Amino acid sequence: MRATGTWRPACPVALGDLRLLQVVYVDFRGRARTGKLVVNRSAVRPLARVFGRLYALRYPIRRMVPVDTYGSPPGNDFRSIEADNTSSFNCRNATGSGRWSRHAYGLAVDLDPIENPYVLDGATSHRASRRYLDRSRRLPGMVHRGDAVERAFRGVGWGWGGRWSNPTDYQHFSSDGT
Repeated sequence: MRATGTWRPACPVALGDLRLLQVVYVDFRGRARTGKLVVNRSAVRPLARVFGRLYALRYPIRRMVPVDTYGSPPGNDFRSIEADNTSSFNCRNATGSGRWSRHAYGLAVDLDPIENPYVLDGATSHRASRRYLDRSRRLPGMVHRGDAVERAFRGVGWGWGGRWSNPTDYQHFSSDGT
């Protein structure tokens, strides 16, 4: 794979271990779209299976492009979230931490991050996500405990940050649940 804007030699995964995964998804208008995720090569088959299931469910996804699209600093996570972009690889630390995120290995996906916000102390950093803080609501794109989306990821052994407590990361799915 060609170097991505977020990859650099200090990243915890070799560039040769990353792959560009193209999947078909349904957008919020019900149209089929082709999305791109940069993922760890070990995640290609499981994620192809998950996104095939999400397509069959007609689960809506706003957009899906590599996080590099969102400019400086490379892999601007905040801008990607503001665009409601579903993404995977981003060579960065875990939020509020000095350790690598599972995204830095290409082993995590942030799914519809506006509808599924990262929540700390009951708040989100993204204004558009505020209406999605009430998880009793059932709006398009929202993931809920035990629903078909969580089961699709769980079916390939991936965990969901929506099961964490403070922070709760409703957008985050990862190969080891962290």
